[in-house]
Amino acid sequence: MNDVFWLTLSAALAVGIPALATAWAQSKIGSSVAATLAEKPELSTTAILMIAIPETMVVLGFVVALVIMLQGGGG
Repeated sequence: MNDVFWLTLSAALAVGIPALATAWAQSKIGSSVAATLAEKPELSTTAILMIAIPETMVVLGFVVALVIMLQGGGG
């Protein structure tokens, strides 16, 4: 029972912490991108990449959580 708790908590933290970090990063990036695109619309491709890159942290966190759950027998 105790192992299931720690397994679940570690998997939740593996997704939750990167999700919070991504939300914070995108809040800063979003306002900067909006200001930049107002002045230089030709930078739209770069702006989209800058918004998409932090999302990989959440995807990697999900993969780590999946590995934790599968290795711990919680699948």
